[in-house]
Amino acid sequence: MMVGFVVVLLCANLIGPAKTCEIDLTWLPWFGGVLVFGAGNIFFPISYIFGDVLTEVYGYARARKVIWAGFGAMVFATIMAFVIINLPVAASEPFNEILQPALETVFGNTYRIVFGSILAFWAGDFVNAFIMAKMKLLTRGRYLWTRTIGSTMAGQAVDSMIFYPIAFYGIWESGTLFQVIIFNCVFKILVEVVMTPVTYAVVGILKHREQEDFFDNDTNFTPFSIKD
Repeated sequence: MMVGFVVVLLCANLIGPAKTCEIDLTWLPWFGGVLVFGAGNIFFPISYIFGDVLTEVYGYARARKVIWAGFGAMVFATIMAFVIINLPVAASEPFNEILQPALETVFGNTYRIVFGSILAFWAGDFVNAFIMAKMKLLTRGRYLWTRTIGSTMAGQAVDSMIFYPIAFYGIWESGTLFQVIIFNCVFKILVEVVMTPVTYAVVGILKHREQEDFFDNDTNFTPFSIKD
């Protein structure tokens, strides 16, 4: 579960986070406009599904360890990209004339994008895990769908409202920025809704095989810890 979480997180933040896409929906009478969205976040909601499963089965404290593992992976990927881009290029290899600018374009994200993505992930995932754990106590372990969708709504809202203003305010048009934030929040929640049957199935399998169904009755909910 942790490996899947970290892989999705890294891919979503490395592959096209700054790319905006447009789909012409003027042919729809009830919409009649252009849909603008961030391409890099199409797969990002999957990481929240992993987070929901981890919190539901193993509890907030173990999910917290996985979140910190993802945080460390993102920091390492950022450092690795910076080092590789800034290493001296071998002039004897003609292909580097094409490769170096491409690497700088794809992986040379500005400090705003890097800082925004790391901070947004950290805050959004902890909000998601916290609400998931607290709602499990309030519902006494029932109505899993309310916890997965409710926690995702809060976590994804925090993530989008932190990342996009930090990364792109003053770069994108204000209208584009607002549209992307709204679309990403709605889209991520819809992914959670659609994937709810899968979440139920995975949670059921893990609870049965692991004989684990943790309730965070005495958990210290500080994010600044890796203790169980």
